[in-house]
Amino acid sequence: MLAPTPYFADRGCHVRIYEEAKILQETGCDVRIVTYHIGRDMPGITTERISSLPWYQKMTAGPSWQKPLLDILLFLKAASIALDFRPQIIHAHLHEGAFIGMLLRPLLRAPLIMDFQGSLTMECLDHNFFSKDSIACKIFSFIERIINRSADALITSSTAGANQLRSSWNVPDRKLFPVIDGVDTTRFFPRPDNEVRKKYGILQGKPLVVFLGVLNEYQGVDLLLQAALIMKERMIDVHFLLMGYPDSAYRSMAAEMGLADMITFTGRIDYDQAASFLSAGDLAVSPKLSRTEANGKILNYMACALPTVVFDTEANRELLGDTGVYAAYGSAADLAQKIMELLAEPERLKMLSGIVLEKAEREHSWAARGALIKNVYKQLLDIK
Repeated sequence: MLAPTPYFADRGCHVRIYEEAKILQETGCDVRIVTYHIGRDMPGITTERISSLPWYQKMTAGPSWQKPLLDILLFLKAASIALDFRPQIIHAHLHEGAFIGMLLRPLLRAPLIMDFQGSLTMECLDHNFFSKDSIACKIFSFIERIINRSADALITSSTAGANQLRSSWNVPDRKLFPVIDGVDTTRFFPRPDNEVRKKYGILQGKPLVVFLGVLNEYQGVDLLLQAALIMKERMIDVHFLLMGYPDSAYRSMAAEMGLADMITFTGRIDYDQAASFLSAGDLAVSPKLSRTEANGKILNYMACALPTVVFDTEANRELLGDTGVYAAYGSAADLAQKIMELLAEPERLKMLSGIVLEKAEREHSWAARGALIKNVYKQLLDIK
């Protein structure tokens, strides 16, 4: 399993890598994760790392011009391990992983599966890495097209992702296998007697809106602060608990907007503590703007019985269905309105809490997702 990222770093992409590897191992697969030199090992999964590069310590999401060097080292590390391990499947995360897999495939004579979580070109645009009309954008788009069409199979984290690969990148249907994000309901479930409010001085009974994830513009954090400001101006009794990183710029932004008294930033939250922190909330919000990526944090919200407000996108509807509360895409005003409406209807809030939990347990367990991935493996290996 190729992971060209500082795994594990308590964010959505890494959660999918870990939980896929964990369920595959539980069902009989022998998994090796090959990744960068930084990050932490997760229990139960063998993790191999490239040689240390002391000057590269970037743990946050997003592209970097230094990554090609790390990916060369990742290729060499993976090739070295594969000589002894002899994998039957190359399971590559992200486009860099799939590119490395393309180089390894003729050496190992193993099929290549790309785990597609979103468009590489769109991610770079979302992070303002280059502009839409730039030469770099054209080059990345060309490379992405080659990678998308070269994998033997593509597992997508949403049906929207499969549709995008089909319509925008001309990937044939026979290669596409939607396996939407799952949730480990043995780890994420409602936790009573929560101490989080006490730790951060948030009064019991104070309506609390929670967010967990990377803090950046395309996750909608700027719009979330604007929504909070609207609610403050309307004197709505509410507090926001924003969990994630990097948070220093948003702390400053919130203070400048006069929101310091109604927003608490926690910084990075360890994956093992996430359920406890989420359980402190009354409802959750995920104003993610990317239309090309899945939104796995929603499933963690659901498993912790949190009614969830999101923007109206295909990926969000696939996870939440009729249990979600949908704001107009990109509208801070409507996001604020939907949160205020929920807080004003405690009976509806309680009803949604029950049905999102039931839906998470019934439809989104990793056990079912693991079976789908193994079926893809068997199909490529022609095993019955």
